Amino acid sequence: MQDPNADTEWNDILRKKGILPPKEAPKEDDETEERVPERRSVVKTYEDMTLEELEENEDEFNEEDEAAIEMYRQKRLAEWRANELKKAFGEVKEISGQDYVQEVNKAGDGIWVVLHLYKPGIPLCTLINQHLSALARKFPQTKFLKSISTTCIPNYPDRNLPTIFVYSEGEMKAQFIGPLVFGGMNLKVEELEWRLAESGAVKTDLEENPKKQIEDKLLSSIRCSLPTRKDSESEDED
Repeated sequence: MQDPNADTEWNDILRKKGILPPKEAPKEDDETEERVPERRSVVKTYEDMTLEELEENEDEFNEEDEAAIEMYRQKRLAEWRANELKKAFGEVKEISGQDYVQEVNKAGDGIWVVLHLYKPGIPLCTLINQHLSALARKFPQTKFLKSISTTCIPNYPDRNLPTIFVYSEGEMKAQFIGPLVFGGMNLKVEELEWRLAESGAVKTDLEENPKKQIEDKLLSSIRCSLPTRKDSESEDED
């Protein structure tokens, strides 16, 4: 009897008539087709995986993939850390003396801390708290804190308020103590931002000290209002 799977002209005619079934593909080819797409899908979609999925599937990757996957893993970790930092801050947090060590001294590596000691009822303290709220939103990577002075430091004198301490990795980097340092109720948020930037607490986009611009304008207006030498001589002659 003739083999129905043989490639003969007669068998081709019988297949067209429906007498013989279509010729089956070799099993080895089927296995090859199934293996190749599976391997390609793993390589192609690793960039869409989370870090947890990468760890679960890392046994499926060969040596050629390891370098690319490690680079991608580091990239995703950096993005995750940056996002976590942004989520952590962004507002001024109220603390007490009991929170001081944990929130300030143990804030973490690379974290800058701005602590405002204040008291309710002091207008300049209220103004600075408003400015710090705006700066906390602008610089979410910096940790902004506030605390009523005597709850944070017992017997802290009111004459030293407002007070701002700037810390980094547990060490004090700058301090601003008393109303004269801040220039009174005319203090602008940009001026406070510049001072914090000088201490290293924030990375400002201001190109120069806004206080200097105000002082230059003030000096210019004073010069314009002063009488000139000729005006003085005319008045003396009269």
